[in-house]
Amino acid sequence: MKLKRFLLRYYPPGIILEFEKGGELKTKSIDLLDLSPDTDAEGLIAEIRSTEPLITASRASQVKHLILRLQEKLGQQEDRRFYLFKALQAHILPLTNVAFNKSGSSFITGSYDRTCKIWDTASGEELHTLEGHRNVVYAIAFNNPYGDKIATGSFDKTCKLWSAETGKCFHTFRGHTAEIVCLAFNPQSTMLATGSMDTTAKLWDVQTGEEMATLNGHSAEIIALSFNTVGDGLVTGSFDHTVSLWDIPSARRIHTLIGHRGEISSVQFNWNCSLIATGSMDKTSKIWDAHSGKCLIATASADGTARVYRAASGECTARLQGHEGEISKISFNPQGSRVLTASADKTARLWDAVTGVCLQVLEGHTDEIFSSAFNYEGDTIITGSKDNTCRIWR
Repeated sequence: MKLKRFLLRYYPPGIILEFEKGGELKTKSIDLLDLSPDTDAEGLIAEIRSTEPLITASRASQVKHLILRLQEKLGQQEDRRFYLFKALQAHILPLTNVAFNKSGSSFITGSYDRTCKIWDTASGEELHTLEGHRNVVYAIAFNNPYGDKIATGSFDKTCKLWSAETGKCFHTFRGHTAEIVCLAFNPQSTMLATGSMDTTAKLWDVQTGEEMATLNGHSAEIIALSFNTVGDGLVTGSFDHTVSLWDIPSARRIHTLIGHRGEISSVQFNWNCSLIATGSMDKTSKIWDAHSGKCLIATASADGTARVYRAASGECTARLQGHEGEISKISFNPQGSRVLTASADKTARLWDAVTGVCLQVLEGHTDEIFSSAFNYEGDTIITGSKDNTCRIWR
């Protein structure tokens, strides 16, 4: 094995090792979940070296530098306010989704106008327009943490893979028989998963463009999917009211999570792959044990509110109340201290995740906000709206 380079992961704290083995490029992570600004860096390096053969004596100084950078980041205070930086007339029809690359230097927007656009965050300049789809571009993603590729899923039943640098189309993935409405790269960026209204999910080889597997089992449309952080598991949510957990190497279904009484709208693993969170149109969210498939927590939500729960106990720690319309998107900032919500009431709101206090209302859109996102540093927000614009807040 030969170490090629280090990649820094701020949230949750960790160092990614990129190495060569048997002619193949592989990655592994050193998770530093208990790191704090007070942690003894020298002692931590010694501990890492005792269990990780790729970290030799000659690499110790580099690892120390990375640990100090992580500690500096963890020690930063968070009391910033966001101000409108740019309002971009992004598309000629409403936006469907927005997404940042890992560094936050650029972001992408999908639209009903059949295009995806790449934007420079600092200047608001349009870098590329990705054209080629014959219907709505609905699902979009960067292959973070690398950020050199973009995937777009469309109502034209195809998914396309693009160069983030040049805008060139590498592959068009064909095989679904209905609209593609969700997609995700695995953490290694070697595989792409797509979910479709045809009731199936498919796995695609990013390098060759070939279909690797079709995941059959749902009896209605798949509208949400997510890889775990290792890349060996995938969770899919469907209009059939169920969630399926799949083993990626064998493409077999391991568990079917039954309990929701409405269509599944969102699915997500937690960081260490032990829990799965699901959101449903039955107005509840549930947290499940990823290993047993049993439901641990069930919550009910009133319209226009969001809630924060402690995953281990199910205790509701904060109720986020203030929106005057349906909430379309919710996300934590990378540090986990703030919650961002986007709503049909034309506003996005920033909340304190601990107290539930609304810290800021981001106003200015003239129609429903469909999508919102933090960048990786947590210091920039983008919002995408039915008013055909996206806004950059920093």
